[in-house]
Amino acid sequence: MASKIDHAESVRAVRQLRRIRPVYAGGAVLWAASAGWTGWEDPGSRQMWVSVLFLVVFTGLLSVTSLWLGRGRLSRASEPVHHAAPRRTAWRPHVNA
Repeated sequence: MASKIDHAESVRAVRQLRRIRPVYAGGAVLWAASAGWTGWEDPGSRQMWVSVLFLVVFTGLLSVTSLWLGRGRLSRASEPVHHAAPRRTAWRPHVNA
C-alpha cells in the first residue's frame, strides 16, 4: 500500500502533467506551422529542418505526457474514490434546554 506522501506526490505530478499538456500541444502546432511555412518558402533549408526537429520534440513530449496520464488513470481505477467532506454551515442554531 502506498503511503500518503506517495499519493500526494502522484496527485501533484498528475496535476502538473495536465497543466503542461496544452503547452506541449501549442508548441507542436506552432512548430508544425513553422515547418510547413518554411518548407513552402525554402524547402530543404536549415530553418525547415530545425522546425521539423522542434516539431518532433514537442510531439514526443505531448505523446509521453498523454501516455503517462493514461497509465495513471488505468492504474488508479481499482483504488477507492475519496471525496471531500460535505460542506456545512459554520453557524448552527442551538436549541435551549
